[in-house]
Amino acid sequence: MAEKLLAVKGMNDILPPESARWEWLEDKVRALMARYAYRNIRTPILEYTQLFVRGIGEVTDIVEKEMYSFEDRSDKNGDHAHLTMRPESTASVVRAVTEHNLLYEGGKRLYYMGPMFRRERPQRGRYRQFHQIGAEALGFAGPEVDAELILLAAALWKEIGITGWRLEINSLGQPDERALHRLQLIAHFEQHANELDEDARRRLHSNPLRILDTKNPAMKAVVDSAPRLIDFLGAKSLAHFDALKAILDANGVPWTLNHRLVRGLDYYNLTVFEFITDQLGAQGTLCAGGRYDYLVEQIGGKPAPAVGWALGVERVLELLQESGQAVPPLAPDAYAVVPDAAALPLALRTLQTLRAAGVSVQMHASSGADGMGSMKSQFKKADASGARFALIFGETELASGCVAVKPLRAGKAEAASEQTLHPLADAAAWAPVLLA
Repeated sequence: MAEKLLAVKGMNDILPPESARWEWLEDKVRALMARYAYRNIRTPILEYTQLFVRGIGEVTDIVEKEMYSFEDRSDKNGDHAHLTMRPESTASVVRAVTEHNLLYEGGKRLYYMGPMFRRERPQRGRYRQFHQIGAEALGFAGPEVDAELILLAAALWKEIGITGWRLEINSLGQPDERALHRLQLIAHFEQHANELDEDARRRLHSNPLRILDTKNPAMKAVVDSAPRLIDFLGAKSLAHFDALKAILDANGVPWTLNHRLVRGLDYYNLTVFEFITDQLGAQGTLCAGGRYDYLVEQIGGKPAPAVGWALGVERVLELLQESGQAVPPLAPDAYAVVPDAAALPLALRTLQTLRAAGVSVQMHASSGADGMGSMKSQFKKADASGARFALIFGETELASGCVAVKPLRAGKAEAASEQTLHPLADAAAWAPVLLA
């Protein structure tokens, strides 16, 4: 017997009925994005490594430690391409927008769904293949678009029933403001060098802002006493941030200013934000993003402002489960009970008519050994399918040119036993009964 092959650790199969929860969330997202006039974009899983080095930042955990990168086979000229499985999608979206000149006719609102890949130790809420849903608005410079994206995320939580979240916001200002803050930050941490961990010492001169994002509790005091970036912001940056806060207040979206919020990617400026929950332990960030006005130019396009966010699908679904939020299962409208295999041609013709009319129907199939199985076993499977109706293609019903429609899930127990006869020849006309 051959050795049983398993999935790669940290890369999980999503099986029924769990996959129905994913479809439910994706459907909610698509409908909400349409209401906000965001359009779907799909980019390749593989990109040139340089896209992420240039876009995310060379001195980041993602680029330094976590990317799945490899050297592709040489082409006919003997050149080798360095490729990476995307660890996030913002850089890919910006690359696609730039490559195809999508901003030529004005700003674009886009969203995506799909798998990302990071080479890290799998743990609760963190996997090597994980899935993100993201929204990006490119070509818009105003704080109202920052606010729109935050309102979009808040609307999603309401749509799917997530409560108990908190929104943390901050402003990273502009590069020249960060440069002044950087000098003071380095000086501060140099004075407390003996309190820094190895990671912080490594980043001290390459990316000191990221030290503020440390999760090391031993460094809390030295980080809390560090110079605050907001104290270095100029009038325009402060006005942008104040306008964002005013819109959030006007829409009743509560927020907290977090001076330590810097995000893990180098391309952010001005607004950054995170939606956080305390119900998932250490992996509490549900959705995060911010403004990245310089990334389009970094990737080779004409300078253009941009802002966006991404959420972790696995974390959102886990939170729904932890909070007891019911996710409606995907079930067929009807289940076809066919006692005699001789009735299958007529039954299938009727089911095809119903399906063409928009009815979801699951047909009972034989197990091979015992033919179609008993009526009792078929009804058990009909009930287990979650269908609201059973379509009974019995000998008596077929003799009268009809199929019996039996409700399986009614508001009143007595109503569940009532069944009606409908003509086989006119299935399209009575199909709405199964959709009511």
